[in-house]
Amino acid sequence: MYTLYSMQRSGNCYKVRLALAQLRIPHRLIEIDVLKGEHRTPEFRAKNPSGRVPLLEVATGRHLPESNAILWYIAGGTPLAPEDRFERAEALRWMFFEQNSMEPTIGAAYFWLTLVRGGRELKMHEIEGWTESGYAALGVMEEHLDGHRFFAADRYTIADIALYAYTHMAHKAGFDLGGFPAIRAWLKRVAAQPRHIAMDAVPAQPAPVAACQ
Repeated sequence: MYTLYSMQRSGNCYKVRLALAQLRIPHRLIEIDVLKGEHRTPEFRAKNPSGRVPLLEVATGRHLPESNAILWYIAGGTPLAPEDRFERAEALRWMFFEQNSMEPTIGAAYFWLTLVRGGRELKMHEIEGWTESGYAALGVMEEHLDGHRFFAADRYTIADIALYAYTHMAHKAGFDLGGFPAIRAWLKRVAAQPRHIAMDAVPAQPAPVAACQ
C-alpha cells in the first residue's frame, strides 16, 4: 500500500489525494503540517531532501516527490493518463503550465494570504505581481476552455486535476472568476466527476478499479 505524506490544505497535495480517490487506490495518509515545520525534521528530510509535500512512498525506502510526477505514476495505465503520444504531450504541456504559471501565482497567493498568519503583511510587495500574472494565466485557460470541455485528450485527465487544485481555490486568494465563464463551467464539470472529493475531505480507502470515466 502506498503512503502519502500530505498537508490537507495544500493544493499540490490535494491533486494527489483527488487522483487516489478517483482511482480508488488504497493508501495510508500521513499529515505533514508545513506551517509547524514538520517538513524540516531530519526524519522527513531523509525521505525527501527538498523537504516538500506531497511525497509518495511507493515501496519501503522508495519515495517519489513532486505532485505532477506522482500523478503520472499513480494514473499510469488508466484513462486519466493519456497513452497516445500527442495526447500525452498535450497533458504534459498543461501540467507544465500549471507549475510555471498557476502554482507560483494563484498558488502562492492562496498559501500566503489564507494559510499564513500575517502573510499579507509579509508578502505585501508580491501581491500585485501575483494578481497580474495569475489573471494572465486564467486568461490562457479561459481561451482554451472556450472551445474545449477539458484540457487534454478531449476528456478528463490528470491535466485537469493538476489545474483544478488551485483554480478552484482562487477566490479565496482574492481572484474574481466572474469574468471567466468557461473556467467556471469547467470547475463544475470537474467537481461532477465520479468519486470527486473536496480539499477538506478525508479520503476513503476502497478497493482499486481501472479508472473513472
